[in-house]
Amino acid sequence: MTVNLRNIILDILLEVLENENYSHIVLSQVLEKHQYLTKQERSFISRVSRGTIERCMEMDKIINTYSKTKVRKMKPEIRNILRMSVYQLKYMDSVPASAVCNEAVNLTKKRSVPQLKGFVNGVLRSISRNEKAVKFTISQQYSMPEWIVEEFTGRFKEEKTKEILEAFLTAHDTTIRTNTAMVTPEELKKHLEDEGVVVKPVESLDYAFRISGYDHLSSLKSFRNGEFYIQDLSSMMVAERSGVKRDDEVLDVCAAPGGKSLHVAELLKGTGHVISRDLTEMKVDLIRENISRSNMKNMEAMVWDARVLDESLVEKEDIVIADLPCSGLGIIGKKPDIKYRIKKEDQESLRDLQREILSTVHRYVKPGGTLVYSTCTICQMENEDNVAWFLENHPEFSLESEEQLLPGAESMDGFFIAVLKRR
Repeated sequence: MTVNLRNIILDILLEVLENENYSHIVLSQVLEKHQYLTKQERSFISRVSRGTIERCMEMDKIINTYSKTKVRKMKPEIRNILRMSVYQLKYMDSVPASAVCNEAVNLTKKRSVPQLKGFVNGVLRSISRNEKAVKFTISQQYSMPEWIVEEFTGRFKEEKTKEILEAFLTAHDTTIRTNTAMVTPEELKKHLEDEGVVVKPVESLDYAFRISGYDHLSSLKSFRNGEFYIQDLSSMMVAERSGVKRDDEVLDVCAAPGGKSLHVAELLKGTGHVISRDLTEMKVDLIRENISRSNMKNMEAMVWDARVLDESLVEKEDIVIADLPCSGLGIIGKKPDIKYRIKKEDQESLRDLQREILSTVHRYVKPGGTLVYSTCTICQMENEDNVAWFLENHPEFSLESEEQLLPGAESMDGFFIAVLKRR
């Protein structure tokens, strides 16, 4: 059976850019459904769909420069056929321009109005000849909404903002953390290399690696056996900064899919206990699945709304991890649709939710214990401002450390971590 890869890509783009579904979920489901395709074919689907989503605003600017009909007025199928085609023309030298144009025309005949094939062909052939110089704003060049560019520029200045935006668009290897309860880092490295995976060490953490060259995770025996967990370096820093020690009681209040909880449980080396919670059964099932795969015995998962006080845990926990819902502006490199989905006003409602949760969960920290507040954003309102608010309202806590990790450093995601000690 011959499969039209561009037809699959168009379906992905329609789901994400038109129906506003999450790109990482849609792409994961599509690749899982088409595991029978070759590694090269699956890579093509991933590259073109992710690249088009990441650079959508840039593609639209180029199309609008050459087309009398503006992108917003086009039929959804047509604008996304053009977007994915322009991405191939600009960023994929291995695909001949003639093939891009012909495939777009064929897709138009199959998926939209056949009479528009001439329009699609004309726009793409004009773009492929580069007849016009396209002038981009920073927002268009990096496909980042203007309000986010302004927020970043106001905080980090223009040069650093461009570095951050460039980091979002730079492809990185997958970062993994060794399940040290099961194997040593050296053993994991050998197992992965025996499976044909390219393994690179991470200088700052001896149990972390960057991997590439594999087809899909479920094909790796070492993954199925729970020998490692997919986790960004910045996320690993939460457990590193927590100061966890043997026999500690730990509560992770918004834990799904459970990476930070698992990391802490490993560092306890079979002692203590970790309670890993989240809001829905679906999210908690993800945690339980990872607990099972990692064979972690000192950890349990349960459904709980972090805004609701659990009287049974008041002043019982040595460490409370509050990695709270946020705008996600630090992980746009992994989930590019975030930048099109999030609105400036959303940050205020998220800040209020974060404060509501912190007002509840700090009560679980025993005297002398630690509250770790973290987010995967680089928004001051949700990070430093929240910490200042918390300390003002809860003087029984003091700030031990606070750090804003920016995208790009060691290929990290953007992340914020504050460690607060209860006196």
